Amino acid sequence: MLRVGRLCARSPGVLGARVGLSRVWQEVGLWGVRPLRVLAPRLQAPGTEWKLGSRLGKRTFSLIKDRKSASSSGEMDRTATLPVGGLSYVQGHTTLHLINKTVGQCLDATAQRVPDREALVVHHENIRLTFAQLKEEVDKAASGLLSIGLCKGDRLGMWGPNSYAWVLMQLATAQAGIILLVLSPEAHQGSLKVSVNPAYQAMEVEYALRKVGCKALVFPRQFKTQHYYNILKQICPEVEKAQPGDLKSQRLPDLTTVISVDAPLPGTLLLDEVVAAGSQEQNLARLRLTQQLLSCHDPINIQFTSGTTGSPKGATLSHYNIVNNSNMIGERLRLHQKPPDKSRVVLPNPLYHCLGSVGGTMVSLMHGVTLILSSPVFDGKKALEAISRERGSLLYGTPTMFVDILNQPDFSSYDISAMCGGVIGGSPASPELIRAIINKLNMKELVVVYGSTENSPVTFMNFTEDAVAQKAESVGRVMPHTEAQIVNVGTGTLAELNTPGELCIRGYCVMLGYWGEPWKTEEATGQDKWYQTGDIAMMDEQGFCKILGRSKDMIIRGGENIYPAELENFFHTHPQVQEVQVVGVKDDRMGEEICACIQLKKGEKTTAEEIKAFCKGKISHFKIPRYIVFVTNYPLTVSGKVQKFKLREQMEQHLNL
Repeated sequence: MLRVGRLCARSPGVLGARVGLSRVWQEVGLWGVRPLRVLAPRLQAPGTEWKLGSRLGKRTFSLIKDRKSASSSGEMDRTATLPVGGLSYVQGHTTLHLINKTVGQCLDATAQRVPDREALVVHHENIRLTFAQLKEEVDKAASGLLSIGLCKGDRLGMWGPNSYAWVLMQLATAQAGIILLVLSPEAHQGSLKVSVNPAYQAMEVEYALRKVGCKALVFPRQFKTQHYYNILKQICPEVEKAQPGDLKSQRLPDLTTVISVDAPLPGTLLLDEVVAAGSQEQNLARLRLTQQLLSCHDPINIQFTSGTTGSPKGATLSHYNIVNNSNMIGERLRLHQKPPDKSRVVLPNPLYHCLGSVGGTMVSLMHGVTLILSSPVFDGKKALEAISRERGSLLYGTPTMFVDILNQPDFSSYDISAMCGGVIGGSPASPELIRAIINKLNMKELVVVYGSTENSPVTFMNFTEDAVAQKAESVGRVMPHTEAQIVNVGTGTLAELNTPGELCIRGYCVMLGYWGEPWKTEEATGQDKWYQTGDIAMMDEQGFCKILGRSKDMIIRGGENIYPAELENFFHTHPQVQEVQVVGVKDDRMGEEICACIQLKKGEKTTAEEIKAFCKGKISHFKIPRYIVFVTNYPLTVSGKVQKFKLREQMEQHLNL
């Protein structure tokens, strides 16, 4: 078992001169990927002409101004920027300066500022560390990784559920300039039947490791029914007879080092031993030398996208991406204004998802708040236990997680008196769910976040002081130093306000690229660096953004555009409906027909006819689904998002279409 300090008592306790990409990044051949150049937006709505010297042009180019280190006060203007010229374009404030530091430098700064504040609580491992203790362990782990032959720019895969070792590897790799490859565990999400993580089984692990040329892999021996070592042996049988640290594999030629978190296994190093080696002075000296060579623009993290519409791609993020995104998330949550007892974040989300690793670990590191991991994989009961025992004040979760937490049979028995806010994101949430979370969990400062792995991840977010209606009906307003525009899908021109179109994002937050896939990078961002999200959205006069659904999920029925999210929100008003997903299925006459896949609340019964009767007079007749199918679960990605293309295939097969 990994040995770390355990505390007996709980204390509640800019872009300056442009820096070239590191040599390792250039070597991977990501053609077309380079640090952001700020360009004028494509503002060519019919009858509208914007010139570079216009007010808009000056505002757009102001992104390149004032990029110094963050101000000591950390304050930002809490008034939102407004859309320009009646069109769906907005640029976030630049009042909060961008930070030109690595993750390691930020950890060092926080450990110096609040050394004795509780940094990390891993509930299921009985681990507590202050920021000073966390930094000491991270330095030893980073030094240890370098001592076993890993170098700046090498890729290390972390494979397993939420744990202390996961956080340690996330921060230690960053400290040593090693790029973390994030692999998802196979795991059932506690009692949450619809959130089953599909496995990264042997074939998928092999794909990810080969894709990025992974040199080292870290994992526990097993979690529940998932035997990581046995899965690795299927694709790398040589590991059993290999000398630890000197693996030679035919199918994984780059993989030389396998590290076991918690048990001695043939051909592996033990993580305890690696950390112990890192405590030697000569290895710590090597770490200090390596850190002098790091740039905030170096790649730090490769996260494979969820694959809701196809095969995963390795979105690659830099220190600069995630340091600044996490800093701005914390600023909008007002964490810099909260005392320690109001800054205790309970994180049931998986760390292998960007909202967990950036919104959780990195926000904690940047703002000196306590991060509480409630369980290895999501468990609604364990989340409530952590809130109650640890006096949790902020809770993260996806909509499905919050539904499960609110529906725990013994919900009323937990002490949630310390709760004041939190974050919901990862997939669309119904207005009814937002209101229920705020009221039942006492989360008055709940914020909705929107983004994607490719954008580090958060690009839109509520202010804590936004009205309940604004939180329930939107994903908030654009983040600082971020541009957003909504483009007419048919014409490619900028959409007018309150008009649907594809949401595009540009700014510091856009990824370096998809690892080893320059053509897909170019397809996603283009030469002008506008990242095309694939989401259909609308923007109002105040800059609030509403997500209507994926462009590929939009249903075209007899020439009418129908957005699934609109119907899903409507069905959530039905008293018997627990969850619903709407997809389009093929139809010879209409092109597509609407199919609502409904999960009923426990113990409830109804019929398709009764559901259709509920719709009449409340929504347009052409939006009433032709098909109503009652389901018990949905096909999900590894991060818990519904794979609508698979659901569509299942429904067409079920309906014999």
